Amino acid sequence: MKKYYTMALSTIIGLSAMSIHAKTYVLTDIQNGIEVGNWKTTGQNYTVEQQVLHGGKQEGSKIITITSPTGLTITLSPTRGMGLLHAEGKGIHLGWKSPVTEVVNPAYIQLDSRNGLGWLEGFNEMLVRCGYEWTGHPTTIDGQIYSLHGKAQNTPASYVAVEIDEKPPFAIHIKGLIKESTFKKADLQTMTQLSYVPGETSFKLHDVLTNHADYAHDYQIIYHSNFSQPILEEGAKFLAPVSEVSPFNDYAKKGLKDWTTYLGPTKGFDEMVFNLKPLADSKGNTIAALVNKDNNKGVAIAFNTQQLPVLTLWKNTDTLKQGYVTGIEPGTSYAYPVNIEKAQKRVKQIEPGQSVSFDLTYSLLSDRSQVQSVENQIQKIQGTTAVKQVETPIAKE
Repeated sequence: MKKYYTMALSTIIGLSAMSIHAKTYVLTDIQNGIEVGNWKTTGQNYTVEQQVLHGGKQEGSKIITITSPTGLTITLSPTRGMGLLHAEGKGIHLGWKSPVTEVVNPAYIQLDSRNGLGWLEGFNEMLVRCGYEWTGHPTTIDGQIYSLHGKAQNTPASYVAVEIDEKPPFAIHIKGLIKESTFKKADLQTMTQLSYVPGETSFKLHDVLTNHADYAHDYQIIYHSNFSQPILEEGAKFLAPVSEVSPFNDYAKKGLKDWTTYLGPTKGFDEMVFNLKPLADSKGNTIAALVNKDNNKGVAIAFNTQQLPVLTLWKNTDTLKQGYVTGIEPGTSYAYPVNIEKAQKRVKQIEPGQSVSFDLTYSLLSDRSQVQSVENQIQKIQGTTAVKQVETPIAKE
């Protein structure tokens, strides 16, 4: 059970101590004028490589790929907020096919275009960090545009390093610093970290958000995690222990009865979003999963509700070309505009000098036994609690 759970605090401390005994490769460091281009290192059962991309809107974008022949191949982009493009293992792809096929350099994106929807012009990742200064649907408040899902995902990392532990299990850590620093507004900085042990079929995220300003500031985060074929298909299922589900808007009301199951690619299907209240164990640990119709493929996300108290389910079963995808989204907020989230008291605040952490574990499920194990964990947390279906959206944009 523990292999799918978010690492406990003692484990996090242990990993931090282990980093003292790690070999570090700094690829970007704006403070010290370090900017490495194409780069590669190879060890036993792994390769870590950085590539600089050229041509089109991806000119100057960078990707880092961890390859473990017996485990996973994981690709992320330091240029795009350390977002995860995709992962693959056991012949199963984690991610989706967006109409956006390039790793778009943020220099080519205007977040306030399309009435605040410019973020969509680069959206194709398996994992997007929506935040941290704000998130949710776009809105304008007192003349200021709050664009879709904040700025972190379109902020190139100011510091990037690869750390490889010199002691078993020889974990690989990819670190990246995302700075949301604006004169008179905010100075939020997030040190992201992806940790992976070669040969395994799961990886962990440990992100630390720090307020470097002298004033308290609001923050929000949604870990927008997106999956498609071969797991998503007609008859695929969403699994999670929850106490309540409600439609995001009136359109989603039509899908409330079948909110846990999926259609195949369906032309004319608009996105349906559901707000969930996750249940957790006594320590706040919980898990959500997507599994295919035959229960032999899936993906699970473990997180802690003390850090990420709400869960959003995004169902976008449109055509394959348009973007056939579903999103499992642990967060501090739902996807309503920031003014609605603030009015409903889901916007959190971070004090000067304070840090808050977010820990998630992503696991590939490649056979029936692994799927069954996750289903058992979910059922244990759910227990006898009935899922309350609320037909009226909790807010209206």
